[in-house]
Amino acid sequence: MIIDCHGHYTTAPEAHQLFRKAQLAHFAKPAGAAPRPAAIGDDEIRESIEGNQLRLLKERGADLTLFSPRASAMAHHEGDEAVSQSWTRACNDLIKRVVDLYPANFAAVCQLPQSPGAPVAHSVAELKRCVLEMGFVGCNLNPDPSGGHWTAQPLTDRSWYPFYEAMVELDVPAMIHVSSSCNANFHATGAHYINADTTAFMQFIEGDLFKDFPTLRFVIPHGGGAVPYHWGRYRGLADMLKRPPLARHVMKNVWFDTCVYHQPGIDLLFEVIHIDNILFGSEMVGAVRGIDPETGHHFDDTKRYIDALGLSADDRRKVFELNARRVYPRLDKALATAGR
Repeated sequence: MIIDCHGHYTTAPEAHQLFRKAQLAHFAKPAGAAPRPAAIGDDEIRESIEGNQLRLLKERGADLTLFSPRASAMAHHEGDEAVSQSWTRACNDLIKRVVDLYPANFAAVCQLPQSPGAPVAHSVAELKRCVLEMGFVGCNLNPDPSGGHWTAQPLTDRSWYPFYEAMVELDVPAMIHVSSSCNANFHATGAHYINADTTAFMQFIEGDLFKDFPTLRFVIPHGGGAVPYHWGRYRGLADMLKRPPLARHVMKNVWFDTCVYHQPGIDLLFEVIHIDNILFGSEMVGAVRGIDPETGHHFDDTKRYIDALGLSADDRRKVFELNARRVYPRLDKALATAGR
């Protein structure tokens, strides 16, 4: 089967977005009771999914998407911790409903209520609610809840450890994923996302996180940011910093997805990064939605690029299925239970 490790609910019903707008308006100028999440019917969810993610999933030849709330809408820097908690629960509850309606096509990944300055330990309760009560298989972890100002400690800092302990206890991975940028220097998807991917990898090089948590697992999306393109730089920096070789120091715990939107980029990713560390992902419908005028195909139809690599059957199965099942063991268990 073909598992897409990176999908977001970018087409959520308008009522959900109106709730968010009302929520933030109430935070800015409180008047009366705080707004409650929108009442959204199953038919509205079906309409938002069937003509979009589900249609494209089938047209492009995939079987299942790991589905999480819209990353740019997490916006942890807006409102306060209570606002973020309410918004996060509403987003995750909506993902659960999508999965309940289409269990063969979607598996759930949660966002977290990471308000700037709030201890990440406060996100543990939501992670446990989603995993233990609703069957989610992973989470999105924002290394910069400030929205482009980078006020949080590095991911290797011990302040993150309570959350990592919960990840290990629950045996779930995290995708490193920032949200929207409120810093005018950094376009959200063109700069902030790639900056975060690259920054997270460098933080892992500098620290010893995986000595303390040898089973911790992270997916760095968008092809690993700048890392594969500058692999020699990071190998060299690891050597200069007296870190072990990357294969032993970082790459037993880190995977990259294939959200790279041109063939030369995919070619380089597969040439540089070991096949066991690559997960198929498309991020559709996401950051880049248009049709490439040079090819006539959608930029985010990433399966097409992988098909063109001429991989062996064994390597194709690793990238399209087995690596994801290894990184997301709760997904693997759910699929096995369903006979898949």
